[in-house]
Amino acid sequence: MDAKKQLVIDEKFMRRALRLAKKGAGCVSPNPLVGAVIVKNGRIIGEGWHQRCGENHAEINAIQSATEAIAGSTLYVTLEPCSHQGRTPPCAAALVACHLARVVIGTTDPNPLVSGKGMEILRNGGIETDTGVLETECIELNRFFFKYIRTGLPYVTLKFAQTLDGRIATSSGDSRWISSPPSLRFAHHLRAIRDAILVGAGTIRTDNPKLTCRLVKGRDPLRIVLDSRLCLPMDAALFSDGKKTLAVCTCLATRKKKNLLQEKGIDVLEIEADSEGHVSLPKMLENLGKRGISSVLVEGGAGIATAFLRDNLVDQLLVIVAPKLVGTGISAIGGLGIQRMADALSFSFRKISRRGEDLIIDIRLDTRQKNS
Repeated sequence: MDAKKQLVIDEKFMRRALRLAKKGAGCVSPNPLVGAVIVKNGRIIGEGWHQRCGENHAEINAIQSATEAIAGSTLYVTLEPCSHQGRTPPCAAALVACHLARVVIGTTDPNPLVSGKGMEILRNGGIETDTGVLETECIELNRFFFKYIRTGLPYVTLKFAQTLDGRIATSSGDSRWISSPPSLRFAHHLRAIRDAILVGAGTIRTDNPKLTCRLVKGRDPLRIVLDSRLCLPMDAALFSDGKKTLAVCTCLATRKKKNLLQEKGIDVLEIEADSEGHVSLPKMLENLGKRGISSVLVEGGAGIATAFLRDNLVDQLLVIVAPKLVGTGISAIGGLGIQRMADALSFSFRKISRRGEDLIIDIRLDTRQKNS
């Protein structure tokens, strides 16, 4: 078949695999999102996705769903099949045993236990193997997993809603509601597909939020509250509903406060303080990574947002811009210590969409700057 025609066909079925993979969002972390499609004579005869951490991988689910013998067929998968024994047996070997004719892979796996080895097993097993089909889309799908595997740190998304003039609240502190109901549902969706949501003590005192996903279907993320001295009110909503919550403090917090929270079922994590006596954000992220948390949504106020940006810890910035003006008010971002425009944090626009009357701006910190 002509190479261009084959690529069109490959991309068609890889797009289907990508759509399937997204069904696992919020359920498979710290594993990757993976979708698989089995095609025979131009027809889909089996498909699957990784549905839950510890359960069958996408390839195995696709095999088990097949409506006819899969020998001689082509399997499309968004990520290189695993080659090692983990919670489940290696998928690459299972594919060889099925006598597939061809495997098309979206992107290689960055995990050193897998990278290149899965493809090697397939090729040694006599299976034609191609990679790089819709690679950009496949990498974007698993950007949380890719960062976590490569660095041991969670992927950090900073999200806030602001007016056209860059305010997150009026001069009196009122912020309910800047964004529209569709934007609020979007924000809850962001929570549902991340491992954790993080706010500072100021947000708890001002808004007393629940930090749940009540507006969408999905599991509630781990709730993380930063409070160096644990001065938060003990009757805060998220301390009283029994949902999983982590309070992060420094050695400045008293044993009495720690015990009070622990009696309420709240986990308490003590992290060393930075030069200003606040929780060291880099050290905290290291600890979260060791706990298997691969993604964090930061929803705190200006202080938390500024601290994450100042420490160069933000991978993705989502700004919800409402068509409103308030004039003097609270700015979304505080002082970053930047005196020259040449030193400004540099982002690239990835996508601009709309929810209700609001604009959703998705921007990513320049990779070169982040790694400098």
